[in-house]
Amino acid sequence: MSVRQGVLEPQVKGRPRKPPADPGPADRAFHRAYPEHLVRVFVWEIPVRVCHWLIFLSIMTLAATGFYIGTPFISVPGEAGDHFVMGWVKVVHSYAAIVFALAVLARIAWMFLGNRFALWDKFLPVRERRWKGLWPTVKFYLFARRKPPGFVGHNPVAGLAYLLIYGLCLVEIATGLALYQAGAPVGSWTKGFEFLVPLFGGLQGARWIHHVIMWLLLGFFLHHVYSAMLMSQIEQNATMESIFSGYKFVPEEDLVYSGYRFRPRTGRVARVRDGDTVRRSHTAAEGPTPGAAERRSSPSEAAERPAAPEDGPPGDR
Repeated sequence: MSVRQGVLEPQVKGRPRKPPADPGPADRAFHRAYPEHLVRVFVWEIPVRVCHWLIFLSIMTLAATGFYIGTPFISVPGEAGDHFVMGWVKVVHSYAAIVFALAVLARIAWMFLGNRFALWDKFLPVRERRWKGLWPTVKFYLFARRKPPGFVGHNPVAGLAYLLIYGLCLVEIATGLALYQAGAPVGSWTKGFEFLVPLFGGLQGARWIHHVIMWLLLGFFLHHVYSAMLMSQIEQNATMESIFSGYKFVPEEDLVYSGYRFRPRTGRVARVRDGDTVRRSHTAAEGPTPGAAERRSSPSEAAERPAAPEDGPPGDR
């Protein structure tokens, strides 16, 4: 099975990896919390990761240069034209804005071109599994629920938050174009965005909206780092590392039925490992039952059953 289809490399072929002979407290806690078999899943493709870091770097550059453009704090002796400090700051701001706009537009386009973890339905909860997981995910973030959501990619709350952020980014781009065209030379292609000025209540309104969204994006940056560290520590699935490598390590059950920890669904989960199938009964709301009996099927029986990642619509992971 290919990586793009879902997974999926077991850590040890044939059987779940056992804890070391003398595990430390962290290892013991991890194996108590996650007795399931972990698999390596390729979640974030290269375009997603490149856009992520370009957006981050451009926002930091735009915020720093934007502060100076709004409130110059560098004082130099002599004529301003001899130093051109504000001019260079505006040049850096303009090029960073181009990078920011292209990265945002590319990431939005990838919502329709990427793998199942990057698609638009991970941001807009149109599927039942997604919108029914909204409130339980909020409770988890508020420390009112112990078990993590169990979604491999973005959980429903994170997806909605990113959708709002991309909307703010588009408004930020629009207000930036409205402000830039005011000082552009006659004949510049940016003069075509003059129609945006009345939509924001004039140049002063566009500047105010531009400034407020900058603060909202910086606030989201702080929350984003906090939530990523929280999920990485609680789920122990390499969330922080995945934005560099693209890979997460998740329980197999999360690939079979994403968000199953939130729903009182009792059933059997088929787990395919190296050509044979292990079936284990479990209560979905509580996760797999430790010590539950397992039956290893013969290769002929395994061939008759679909692979685990095909159990349910792939868009729901």
